[in-house]
Amino acid sequence: MKPMIAFATLIASLSVTAHAQETAKTNLRPLTAEDVFELEWADDPQVSPDGRQALYLRRFNDIQTDRTLSHVWIVDLNGNGHEPLLAGEGSYRSPRWSPDGTRIAYMRKVEAGTGLFVHYLASGREALIAAFERSPRGLTWSPDSARIAFTMAVKGQSEKLVSAPSKPEGAQWAEPPIVIDRARYRTNGSGFVELAYDHVFILPAEGGTARQLTQGDFNHGSDLAFTPDGSEIFFSANRNPDWELQSREADIFAIGVADSSLRNVTSQPGVEASPKVSPDGKRIAFLSSSNERVPFVPTNVFVMAPDGSGQRNLTQGLDRRAGDPHWLSNSEIAYTFQNRGENHIGVVDTSGGRRVAAEGIGGTTIGRPYVSGAFDARPGARIVYTKGSAARPADLFAKRGSREVQLTSLNEDLLAHRDLGQLRSFTYPSSLDGLEIQGWMITPPGYVEGKTYPLIIEIHGGPHLAYGPHFSAELQRMAAAGYVVIYDNHRGSIGYGSKFANLLQYKYSSPDDFADHMSAVDWAIANGFADENNLFIAGGSAGGIATAYAIGLTDRFNAAVAAKPVINWVSKVLTADSYIGQIQNQFPGPPWEHLDHYWERSPLSLVGNVTTPTMLITGEVDYRTPISETEQFYQALQLLRVPSVMVRIPGSNHGIASRPSRLNAKTDYTLAWFEKHKVQDAAAQPPAD
Repeated sequence: MKPMIAFATLIASLSVTAHAQETAKTNLRPLTAEDVFELEWADDPQVSPDGRQALYLRRFNDIQTDRTLSHVWIVDLNGNGHEPLLAGEGSYRSPRWSPDGTRIAYMRKVEAGTGLFVHYLASGREALIAAFERSPRGLTWSPDSARIAFTMAVKGQSEKLVSAPSKPEGAQWAEPPIVIDRARYRTNGSGFVELAYDHVFILPAEGGTARQLTQGDFNHGSDLAFTPDGSEIFFSANRNPDWELQSREADIFAIGVADSSLRNVTSQPGVEASPKVSPDGKRIAFLSSSNERVPFVPTNVFVMAPDGSGQRNLTQGLDRRAGDPHWLSNSEIAYTFQNRGENHIGVVDTSGGRRVAAEGIGGTTIGRPYVSGAFDARPGARIVYTKGSAARPADLFAKRGSREVQLTSLNEDLLAHRDLGQLRSFTYPSSLDGLEIQGWMITPPGYVEGKTYPLIIEIHGGPHLAYGPHFSAELQRMAAAGYVVIYDNHRGSIGYGSKFANLLQYKYSSPDDFADHMSAVDWAIANGFADENNLFIAGGSAGGIATAYAIGLTDRFNAAVAAKPVINWVSKVLTADSYIGQIQNQFPGPPWEHLDHYWERSPLSLVGNVTTPTMLITGEVDYRTPISETEQFYQALQLLRVPSVMVRIPGSNHGIASRPSRLNAKTDYTLAWFEKHKVQDAAAQPPAD
């Protein structure tokens, strides 16, 4: 255990990132499961062509349908007008301004599948211009506002191996066999996917027949960009013959709108994606990353001429994942990048000069405090983005220069009247090698300095993702139940550079990240926050793996909850939907060549050591971490007579908390399991003199 850090000094140095106002709390109550249905948050902002307004999706949890729905609202960027634009029944997606500012294209469900609508702002009328069995993606207006481009899946042709005999009229036969002959045949959320390929289409904005521009058995990316004259559309795709077996390869192409002529613009190894054409049409901005076989590779912002010549890396040395480029002028590009648990908007000019335009965007993940966020920008206009805090989900903000304006306050009616846990950041050295790790703690409502509380350490997924100082309904509810909750960005997390992220290469999970987590627990005990007789561990996906691995190495935890874990890497990589990229980038080779390596990284290899009462929670149609993984661990624990329970989520994929009731259920079962194994008379006691 680390030496005790001076408590008063530590408290003085803690960065308090919770809601700033210290309001009298006599009439406040903690956050409850019912409150989760009342949360709202902003997402997908879109700045108007004249730069005066923005659309955004106002997301909310509907208690009647148990779904997260979205309505479209419009707000003046001067902070005044704010009103609903599309707020009828159902949920709206992808609202996009026409370049002339007179119309909004959007999608919502119709009886036939997905409807593509156009809303006329002057009259308030709307028209259903097309309905599709499969959902379009990447709605993009042509510069003259006359057409809309998008991508959509088109059914492919498979080889027919047999011809079945004719079925008599009225006969009831069994469903025919399903024949699969391709590498990518199943995805989390969709299950066994039909043979289909994403293609680029174009459709008159007043309705008509959608025309398919691309051909071939390839998938074409949904980030589309017209040239200023509307003659070509840029997009990203992997059109190599063996594309199915390549996890990090894509080039930028341009296709002629009139004649579907296709030209290959980039061809270097790796991924070139998200093309954006400069206002004058003289440059293409795009994102580029290598195909190096390591878990994490950085992404940079590049520019080139429309013919692919003169490629330059504008963000050389950023060592982060740049994303979502937007031209601010003919010489400046805005983009996102993550740093130390937060997402920022950077700006780079075509000579390579860089600055940070906005910090701390996010707030669009409600369950756990993942780094997130969305933004939009147009030449000459304000940057508009989502931004939350430790105490609020995302609101809409706008910024020009140094002046930031908050445009919405979507949760004040609810959260201003709740006694939320307070968030504090900290750093600590890992016991493995002294590496500095960043973490956060949420103290329960009514927290009293000097008392110890039961502790939950909650571990993020990925593992190449990150948490940050963001609102989390799940962790706030844990704090409301009387726990101090801590979470960390252990080695392998992103936002700290390539070296830090790749410290888990071939070590996910392992004693290395275990040391990072246990050092956070020891830090909390040493500094008087945590009751060492009431320690609990939880995590989902990669965090579930880390949880299951940890209890094979220590018996210090009273109980554990491993959500959607991998238990046996030998079986996982050949039954999950992520096997191609995972084998190529996270392992030294396939399992039949490196069996010992796969087994050593598997929590199942340590199950004989486990004595910690363990709950497992997984969706029954999870194809990312299949429920067969959970079943293996549960059966092993039962054979070992370790107190254990398996919670199966019917009809759920890897996103077991994607519906509001299931977000609550995940939290409820976790807390019930921990309460069952808590030492009741040890909690919330003052430290010994």
